[in-house]
Amino acid sequence: MLAVVIPAHNEAHFIGPCIRSVILASRHPELDGEEVRIFVVMDSCTDETGLIAAALGAQVLSVEMRNVGVARATGAQTALAQGARWLAFSDADTTVAADWLVQQLQCGADAVCGVISIENWTGHGAAVRQDFISTYRDREGHRHVHGANLGVSAEAYQAVGGFRPLPSNEDVALVEALIAANASVAWSAAARVVTSARLDSRAPQGFGAALRAVSLRLAAPDGTANAALSQSYEMGPGSP
Repeated sequence: MLAVVIPAHNEAHFIGPCIRSVILASRHPELDGEEVRIFVVMDSCTDETGLIAAALGAQVLSVEMRNVGVARATGAQTALAQGARWLAFSDADTTVAADWLVQQLQCGADAVCGVISIENWTGHGAAVRQDFISTYRDREGHRHVHGANLGVSAEAYQAVGGFRPLPSNEDVALVEALIAANASVAWSAAARVVTSARLDSRAPQGFGAALRAVSLRLAAPDGTANAALSQSYEMGPGSP
């Protein structure tokens, strides 16, 4: 069984398209009919996220922590208890490609770090969009880590103790632990998702915060902004 874990905090607006994209990916013929279970972990939700997720066939779990590391770990542990051999992680404001799971598995690695793209730049200036386009490394060997596009084998995940209870960068910490344990990590540009550039992002130091930081740096009057821009998107270990 393959598992997809999606943490969510008041994501009624996004969770439907997210789950539908995962359902489509789960029906890819190259999966040979292997079962895919979707786990939505509601973290301190007060809206209809859970109702929408359940109506679409996801297993709905609940925590009250406002901590994405705890939410991802909760979903992963439940999936492992049900026999998952592969854990794929995304975010509620993200849609995955139809071959997302296939591409993760075809890497043949212990873990796969995929890439993201953005279609809606509402709220950001043209300079932020252009900076992302010019500095984001959308290629094999990219070295980005995104919780919105991450996969790991059950064995490797358990060997390093899973996600730590971190409010941000829990994904980077997991990949760092995998690398330290000599697990194989594929930095794939074939495993793709489309994510949100919304201003009210959930993780305090996640991708949305990186975009906001870039916007501030671009507005800096001293002209020093560009030196650190690529690092704002370079989330992975070994970043330059």
